[in-house]
Amino acid sequence: MGAPLPGLSLLLVSLAAGWGSGAIAAWATYPGGCKLVQSTTDCSGRWLSSVPGNLRGDTEELLLDDNTIQVLGNVSLLSYHQLRSLSLPKNRLELIEPGAFLSSQGLHMLNLADNLLFTNYSLTAAALSALPALRMLDLSGNRLTEDMVSVLVWNLSSLESLSMARNIIMRLDSSVFTNLTQLLELNLEKNYIFEIDQAFEGLQRLQRLNIAYNYLPCVVEFGLTQLKVLNVSNNVIEWFLALESDDLFELEVLDLSHNHLLFFPVLPRQSKLHSLLLEDNEMSFYQRLPNGTSLADVTVQFLLIDGNSTNVTTVSLWDEICHSNLSSLRVLDMSQNQVWYLPEGFLAQMPSLTHLKLNQNCLETFNLSEGDPLGMLMELDLSQNLLEELVAEVGSGDILPNLQVFNLSTNRLQALPRGVFTYTRKITTVDLSRNRVDLCPQPAVTGKAESPPCVDIRGVATLTHLSLAGCGLQGLGGHPFQGTSLMHLDLSDNHQALSGDLGWLQDLTQTLQVLSLRNTNLSSVTVDFSALNSLMCLDLSGNCLTVFPSSLGVLKLHSLDLRDNCLPDLPLDVVWTPLGKSLEEVYLSQNPYNCCTLGWWESLQQLKRLHVPDRQEVTCSYASRKLSPRALPEPVLQSCRWQMANLALLYLVLALPTCLTLLVAFALIFLMHKQKLLKMVKNQCGVSSPY
Repeated sequence: MGAPLPGLSLLLVSLAAGWGSGAIAAWATYPGGCKLVQSTTDCSGRWLSSVPGNLRGDTEELLLDDNTIQVLGNVSLLSYHQLRSLSLPKNRLELIEPGAFLSSQGLHMLNLADNLLFTNYSLTAAALSALPALRMLDLSGNRLTEDMVSVLVWNLSSLESLSMARNIIMRLDSSVFTNLTQLLELNLEKNYIFEIDQAFEGLQRLQRLNIAYNYLPCVVEFGLTQLKVLNVSNNVIEWFLALESDDLFELEVLDLSHNHLLFFPVLPRQSKLHSLLLEDNEMSFYQRLPNGTSLADVTVQFLLIDGNSTNVTTVSLWDEICHSNLSSLRVLDMSQNQVWYLPEGFLAQMPSLTHLKLNQNCLETFNLSEGDPLGMLMELDLSQNLLEELVAEVGSGDILPNLQVFNLSTNRLQALPRGVFTYTRKITTVDLSRNRVDLCPQPAVTGKAESPPCVDIRGVATLTHLSLAGCGLQGLGGHPFQGTSLMHLDLSDNHQALSGDLGWLQDLTQTLQVLSLRNTNLSSVTVDFSALNSLMCLDLSGNCLTVFPSSLGVLKLHSLDLRDNCLPDLPLDVVWTPLGKSLEEVYLSQNPYNCCTLGWWESLQQLKRLHVPDRQEVTCSYASRKLSPRALPEPVLQSCRWQMANLALLYLVLALPTCLTLLVAFALIFLMHKQKLLKMVKNQCGVSSPY
């Protein structure tokens, strides 16, 4: 399992924060293509093979990123005595000559990432040792081994931030960082580290440590009390055991995500931990098993071998968790594990918790109760579990009074405890998608005294986002959204959701901004959208629309999704409607458009503000062929013109006999009643007849 690890840590090493910061003032072009602003000179991406010698002597920051420099010679920086920051990543740097920095003793930041410094690392180390004021050094991506690293940083006692990411370091011991007594941040991610032997014990000021994306098998006897941020994510860790001590650890963030943890980590007894990230492991709790077996008194023994000494540590895993002080914990992410229950009192240790993620586990029940220690909780994610029941002791007290986001999607729920939202005074977002739930009120079922179970959200005034996708809704009867302030509503994948009374639309006319009716068996005449005055985004994809809904023309949508319908065309005058004038994004693909009636498509092209993200996928049909409307072949265009001409001629031929028949009939009627008509005219006009 490897030698004991005295400590490890989280990313967040912002070595490059200072590179290329510059001022906001306008850049001025310098001879040679470099840009100058105040005391910063940017010569990045100029194919330079050496450092320009004609730059301003008072340059404090010099950016030479992405060039072809191979050697930084003794005279390369001779003219720049004021240099404070030098950036040389993505060059071909193989050598820094020992005297290269003698004229730049005030250099604070040096970025040498993504070069070839492994070739002459000993000479480069001699050059670096001449920088007494160096604070930040980036040696990432230089194919360095642990021995090379030890030589390169041996004399850099002034360093506060060091990055050795993306090298080929495999093992670390106490000799590598011995002299870095001022180091605050260390980044070792994306190496091949599988063993750490007391490598960080001398780093008394170290606060941020990142060893993500390596091959560490375990972390035992973690004892870096001064460390604040530790990232050991994306390793192969099965155990995390903190040192058995009552010392106060400064640890605030611990990232153990994407490992192979089998048990909840044994954390320091006293710490300032506020973020614990355990996503994507193999954790479970073993105090009781699904078959009823109890492991409450089971202990685990660890055999720790360090040189010639052997130490046996006996741990009762659940007792260790109970002895850890988690009162300051605010974020707990246990998603993507194998947790099927939470031990009694587990969450009671975390009264400050604001974000709890338990999604993608095996939970079958979850308990909520009045006076629960989760009174500060703002986000609760229980999605993708096996929940059949959400247990709540609903009375006169508050249940999760500060909860804002509640994700219950993809479970086996059929209902929620009655009144569960009554006491969540700040709830804004609820996701119930892919549960077999119905909304209250439910119509009475013949032969049954009670209505089937349902979820009641009526009167939850703070609710703005609701997802009911794939819930098998049979029709939204009554007014299920009455008293809410819904702005986002997702009813996708409910084939019968629009089969009942559509009065619910009237309850949302003033607030609803985003509506998804994807795959709801919607036809062109089912819903009248004209009353939804506030609607901005509408998803009608995956339906049965054969005609563009005319009620959309009066809306001022910003986004409209019409994909995967049966539309042969769009109205020609759509660009002149309020919809056409407001629309910024429209999805149109997977419809059987007629290649000979694309006038609407040409009109849409005239709207410069309109974006069609799936433009490349839009096709039209012609003679059983699918073509792109952007470049129809000339034979097709000519055939369409003939078709349209023939169609006009056909209409003329069909209309001509009718017109002739009417004309003949009129003439016959006139001749038959000529005398009567003349006499009538005479009587009306008072003129004597010549006969």
